[in-house]
Amino acid sequence: MSGTKDKVLVTRPLFPDVVDRLREYFEVMVNEGPRYTSEQLHDALSGMKGAIVAGGEKIDDRVLQGHTGLKAICVSAAGFNNVDVAALTRAGIIGTNSPGPADETVADFTWGLMIATARRLVEAAFWVERGEWKATAMASRFFGSNLCDKTLGILGMGRIGQAIARRAVGFRMNVLYNNRRRLDTGLEVECRAAYRTREDVLREADLLVLAMPYSPENHHLIGAAELRLMKPTAMLFNIARGGLIDETALAAALRSGALAGAGLDVFEAEPVIEPGLRDLPNVILTPHTAGATEEAQHGLASMAADNLIAALGFGPDAGRPCGVFNPEVLGK
Repeated sequence: MSGTKDKVLVTRPLFPDVVDRLREYFEVMVNEGPRYTSEQLHDALSGMKGAIVAGGEKIDDRVLQGHTGLKAICVSAAGFNNVDVAALTRAGIIGTNSPGPADETVADFTWGLMIATARRLVEAAFWVERGEWKATAMASRFFGSNLCDKTLGILGMGRIGQAIARRAVGFRMNVLYNNRRRLDTGLEVECRAAYRTREDVLREADLLVLAMPYSPENHHLIGAAELRLMKPTAMLFNIARGGLIDETALAAALRSGALAGAGLDVFEAEPVIEPGLRDLPNVILTPHTAGATEEAQHGLASMAADNLIAALGFGPDAGRPCGVFNPEVLGK
């Protein structure tokens, strides 16, 4: 390429080979420091033609204000609830996400979280680390629950929900799901999953997984009323977005014995966690790491880079980025 290259911003360090690919087309500015505040992100976008942002960086009118030369914002994550889509569309900016590369990684993590919670692995490991294993172990001290032959409920049956369901066959599980749209028959057979109303899934699940995207419409989808529908022996797992659960109501249910356990990788105000959840022995809390493998993160970064290159009119897919969540902008 010749001539002056457009500038693009990468708000978090990416894999060197991905940055090198971007540099074939653009002058690339990479934030190597702490995460930008909203004000810093607004300033950093000055003079940029496009940007790759992470899943937690808020994009709204204030951040976009005055950046008339900005043409594309590409999220290096499957979720994009950090982006005000209407604001992006008003500004005539293409928005893309990166669906797919982390699906299997997140499904693996979900099963690890379910096993660890049901079998009380973290409690038992800390007990050993604290030097409290001083005599023959009492098996009853860490009685947990089997996963085999139980009912797995999944709310949200997109790619990740389906990947979680497929793994259930090895545990001889009965899989029930609820989704905004019912899957076609072929996918239901492949996943060995049966469609139910949300209320029936809540009532029947021994292990309930939340795997849907967050939206204002499903804010606190699981609250006190929904928790009361669940079995007292049931366990709840969230690997989607924190705002789906009323964390205060969940802490109360776990503390009272109305729910047996929970495993949470996401939180409504992360990194701040509802205080009532922090000291409970029947909950495992992890720092939004379900997709944290090198393979998954490289795939997400690569897809975001491909999207940015295409959105700005370069590469083999010039003008045709995938994962566009405001396609009406493409025609303008």
